[in-house]
Amino acid sequence: MSPLVSVLTTAYNREKYIAEAIESVLASTYTNFELIIVDDFSTDNTVNIARSYEAKDKRVKVYVNEKNLGDYPNRNRAASYAKGKYIKFLDSDDIIYPHGLEVMVRSMEQFPEGGFGLSASGYTSSPMPVLLTCKQAYLEHFNSKKHFDRAPGSSIILRDAFQKVGGFSGKRMIGDFEFWLKIGRTFPLVVFQRDLVWDRSHSEQERESEYAKKYEKLRNDILKVAFSDQDCPLTGSEKKAILLKERKKNLKTRLIRLFRNH
Repeated sequence: MSPLVSVLTTAYNREKYIAEAIESVLASTYTNFELIIVDDFSTDNTVNIARSYEAKDKRVKVYVNEKNLGDYPNRNRAASYAKGKYIKFLDSDDIIYPHGLEVMVRSMEQFPEGGFGLSASGYTSSPMPVLLTCKQAYLEHFNSKKHFDRAPGSSIILRDAFQKVGGFSGKRMIGDFEFWLKIGRTFPLVVFQRDLVWDRSHSEQERESEYAKKYEKLRNDILKVAFSDQDCPLTGSEKKAILLKERKKNLKTRLIRLFRNH
């Protein structure tokens, strides 16, 4: 019998953190899962640590790439091994809370038409989970909720939906934002509460790298591509208003950065 959800943990030189990540999954109140760990050609003790858990729990499966693929290509590789109805990414330096997996799975099962789920800010008008149409998800994101500004660890995805939209493109750093825009114009979104996963911050992460300075431009480029897609659920006037708001926000950010540097 196949597990209902495949938890996907991609790793590269995470010997300091991966044991905590694995143990947090194994401590989940929801138990019908497989944990797939795909190591991206680490040079430290990451693989040995992961294999020690594989030897103790049949739900844990470890794969090692023959060469380093990079972040998002490795996420696609991990998804290719999945057997579950849903895939749920958990980075090897993060922790999922005991109830986290159960909340995500139950939320998706409540709305079978949903293609993916993301943690979100609270709703005052109704309890979560909430199902949003493609248009609602887009409008809410750009007007207040910022649904698509979420890391992969904040998500759970219908595996068939992930495959249908082609997974991640492989673009560095911006790949998650790009993917939410892509899947969000094809499948309804299920939103559930935040703080189901602890997102660790440390100096070895991509967002702390020199490449992170390119994020604003990368985001703007992705936004233009998404809005030009024929399946974009927004009207022409809605797109113009959103792009104007984004330009003003970017200008404000640059001015703040300029004043701080002086």
